[in-house]
Amino acid sequence: MKALIALEDGTIFEGKSFTGPGETSGEIVFNTGMSGYQEVLTDPSYKGQIVTMTYPLIGNYGVNPEDMESDRVQVEAFLIKEYNAIPSNFRSTGTLADFLKKDNILGIEGIDTRALTRHIRTAGALKGIVSTEDLDPDSLVRKAKSSPGLVGRDLVREVTCAEPYGWRENKPVPGSNFSTAAPGKYKVVAYDFGLKYNQLRLLTERNCSVQVVPCTTSADEIMAMNPDGVFLSNGPGDPAGIPGIVDNIRALFGKKPIFGICLGNQLLGLAYGGTTYKLKFGHRGANQPVKDLTTGKIEITSQNHGFCVDSTTLNPDDIELTHINLNDNSVEGMRHRKHPIFSVQYHPENAPGPHDSLYLFDRFIDMMRQK
Repeated sequence: MKALIALEDGTIFEGKSFTGPGETSGEIVFNTGMSGYQEVLTDPSYKGQIVTMTYPLIGNYGVNPEDMESDRVQVEAFLIKEYNAIPSNFRSTGTLADFLKKDNILGIEGIDTRALTRHIRTAGALKGIVSTEDLDPDSLVRKAKSSPGLVGRDLVREVTCAEPYGWRENKPVPGSNFSTAAPGKYKVVAYDFGLKYNQLRLLTERNCSVQVVPCTTSADEIMAMNPDGVFLSNGPGDPAGIPGIVDNIRALFGKKPIFGICLGNQLLGLAYGGTTYKLKFGHRGANQPVKDLTTGKIEITSQNHGFCVDSTTLNPDDIELTHINLNDNSVEGMRHRKHPIFSVQYHPENAPGPHDSLYLFDRFIDMMRQK
């Protein structure tokens, strides 16, 4: 089934759908990972985005329930060079096509993904539209231009949990107190801005009892739960477009140890009084080099973000820059000099990706132990 991909600057790409008919819009981005497509597809940080994989063959190892990072596919559409319809892997329980169809997500193959990626690297991330129903290029370009994009848009409320839940036996358990979570020495309240399940798995493995709460939960509600620490998850979109959340985070300063990842890092930057900005084409993949400024070590990291904290807007008397991206020197980590708070822009939960940064979860445990 023929499909067209139109970008807001008038560029057109052609492919064919392997999931049936449909039409959708979003910001078109690329991911450089060679594997891990199921984790990418179910990462809530990709809400509002059409993802292009730079690796040419996708679908060869199928999908399985264990590799879910949320309860559904989150991307708006999935663009690849070549789809493998016959997976071969002992863990596979289904095909990528069926997996996408279940959530009515368009999968398009036959795209010149190298050309599309090079175009985004030059022009920057662009709004786009994918359609099998409207094959008029001019019409699609107009639709792409009028689509909402990511800047100023609150996508967190579209992906956060509706009700609190605990994490037990590798799955969510509904409930608004720690009795629904696996028992553990350290009680952690996790703000769900679009979190990935592996963050909960890693905390649980480190003797934490984790209670997940919606993004709208107030600081007073958090304190009433009397946690040992507060975790700020990843999530989609523009951190400056999420009203109210920054005030709740700021109200927790000095009261409990705080660990933030990705969007959590950006929201902390705003809570510190800084600003954020949109990257030209973002960082997405499992091979991003990051330097730990406190040790001089280089980590290979998994990343997925289109916005970043502006380090020049932070007060150096209060905030220490701890990590930088070696590709563009953008902020990859911060810590508060007076309160037990630290954060990173990348994804240390290694789903998908390398294991270099798992020490950050241990650092959070140490911080709660010493409080």
